Amino acid sequence: MRLEASLRRLAERHAGELPLRIRLWNGSQIDLDPAPRVTLAFPTPQAASLLLRPDLETLAAAYVEGRVEVEGSLPDILQVAQVFNGAARPAPWFRWRRHTKRADAEAIRYHYDVSNDFYRLWLDRRMVYSCAYFTRGDEDIHQAQEQKLDHLCRKLMLSPGERFLDIGCGWGGLIVWAAKHYGVSATGITLSRNQFEVAQERIRQEGLEGRCQVQLMDYRDLTGEYDKIASVGMFEHVGIANLPRYFATASRLLREGGLMLNHGITQPESAGKGLDAGDFIGRYVFPMGELPELSRVIRDMARQDLEVADVECLRPHYAQTLMHWVDRLESSREAAEALVGAQRYRIWRIYMAGCAQSFEQGGVSIYQVLASKQGRSGLSPLPWTREHLYGSSRAPAAELRWPPGISGPRPMV
Repeated sequence: MRLEASLRRLAERHAGELPLRIRLWNGSQIDLDPAPRVTLAFPTPQAASLLLRPDLETLAAAYVEGRVEVEGSLPDILQVAQVFNGAARPAPWFRWRRHTKRADAEAIRYHYDVSNDFYRLWLDRRMVYSCAYFTRGDEDIHQAQEQKLDHLCRKLMLSPGERFLDIGCGWGGLIVWAAKHYGVSATGITLSRNQFEVAQERIRQEGLEGRCQVQLMDYRDLTGEYDKIASVGMFEHVGIANLPRYFATASRLLREGGLMLNHGITQPESAGKGLDAGDFIGRYVFPMGELPELSRVIRDMARQDLEVADVECLRPHYAQTLMHWVDRLESSREAAEALVGAQRYRIWRIYMAGCAQSFEQGGVSIYQVLASKQGRSGLSPLPWTREHLYGSSRAPAAELRWPPGISGPRPMV
């Protein structure tokens, strides 16, 4: 009874601040608002005691582990979560472990080798698990992801016959798109056995065996030379201390004058924005994930002869992407729980919804950084303007104007 009395006194101090109802183990309810839109239900006194010292991390873990039930719409739930966020600090998204090949492979398998059918429930039809690209904002997730794939290919100015590498290719969406629509010879690598098998099957289905391949391997073991390199949603797994080696590997593989596009999540250089879910994500979602600051990314690329030519922020696009995923996951709750269990469903639901709000508020961001390998003096192999990114055709290279001494690619129309 003393615990319930303490909770009621706590509720009185915060009355009117939150649209929240607290439902206790004994059936009684405490409303902090005349019209509560969110309910936290605590089946035991031990669970309810978490509210005496509310902390977002602890409450999120209790929800995932089934010690507290949450009812209400996601926007309302996230509004309540923001209050429990406590003193804001940057979300580092990491747990200190050495990024060995074995440790990285285990971390990748933990996140990606859950169930291909689970991911199919809420990803787009190409299973692209990274930020989509919206031109209007009202596109469905399928169209937005195809627009992203094409945006990447346009930025890299892919041409028929070029050797294209995708570091961390996921289920093969980009390499298949690039080989099919731009005529490149595409290679993708992944550490996920599930992704590898799906990517292989998609290559066979598209009849691209001669121009597209996927390998199950670590980026540190790559050899060869490529004209263009992309890395999409990959470097978050590398480790901040390993970024110099990561970009050195890309530079070693890239021909002189070749282009690299790195698409990845960053953390802000100042704290105080969005939900701090770093420890939660490191524990339940992305073991060993680390987010660098944008300035660190640009610096480490430049030190490996990768001259940055273009930086584009896609933060609003990722907030939109994540809410599409959450909506699709929630609409397939029964199927998701049958495939991976209720706990993992709750993990992905709260993780993606929280990330959506963090992207919206600026707690994290995402950038596409385009660079050319400039080991020798000379001009970058890019046109004067960005016309090639936004033209109506897929490959308007013939109409582009180039700096003196630079000739453009010849993509497929």
